Amino acid sequence: MKESTAEYYLRRRVTLSEFLEITENTETQYELIDGEIYFMASPCHAHQVAIREIFGQFYNFFKGKACSPIMGLFDVRLKNNSPNFEDDPNIVQPDILVICDSENIDGKGKYHGVPTLVVEVLSPRTRGKYMIKKLSLYANSGVQEYWIIDIDHGYAIVYSLTDGDVLRVQQYAFSECIPSWSFKGLNVETDLLIRSNKV
Repeated sequence: MKESTAEYYLRRRVTLSEFLEITENTETQYELIDGEIYFMASPCHAHQVAIREIFGQFYNFFKGKACSPIMGLFDVRLKNNSPNFEDDPNIVQPDILVICDSENIDGKGKYHGVPTLVVEVLSPRTRGKYMIKKLSLYANSGVQEYWIIDIDHGYAIVYSLTDGDVLRVQQYAFSECIPSWSFKGLNVETDLLIRSNKV
């Protein structure tokens, strides 16, 4: 019943209550963006290796610091450019996020803040969602930095975001080091990303 309900909702815009209804009692992962439900397919091995390697470097860098990295699956509730979440509810599960506002994690472990940095690893089916819909959502919601990792083509795109717009953007090949603009000294080595791309 839950699966057929989800399939129905995947074909039309839904409310927040409808989204919560179909996701409450299922292990299947979904995102809600601009009223549309997106099914989260199981990632491939190279996708998981890329996440692991980036997260490992993030973990070492942020150890002992005020900000901390989190690896999905972790709901992030964003309001786009609306004053309240309920006015334009969006729920996403980035591959990696860095939060500097841990006070916005409630007693149930739910996060109600805005990540400073978000990392998404592309798959062929999610390219449009990550490069258009999520870029706009993150920019409008106050995310400061957004990394898109393209393991199929061996590069990363780093966006610096401000006031609902892209302040600057830079592309890096996997043979280069990926620096963060928001966190001075955070530089991700890409050697193992190259290897994950060849798996």
